Amino acid sequence: MEDGKRHRQTPGSGGLSAGDFAGVGIQFAVAIIAFLYAGQWLDNRIGTSGVFTIIGVFVGAGAAFYNMYRKIAAAQRKDDESRGR
Repeated sequence: MEDGKRHRQTPGSGGLSAGDFAGVGIQFAVAIIAFLYAGQWLDNRIGTSGVFTIIGVFVGAGAAFYNMYRKIAAAQRKDDESRGR
């Protein structure tokens, strides 16, 4: 029995699934770690004491959040379009 709020997806319906978001957490962590190491490399290269490491972490987190936002917004648009048809 389905109420009006639930929408069941069939495998070929083009709706959202958990698999669409399975890699978001991994991408988030990889972005932060990549910018962390880039900041450490730059600190060692220039000789500063952690300034670029901290900047790298914040830039990586910002990039990861932006990427996550883009993915979720695109998935929401896709879901809205599939529900509207």
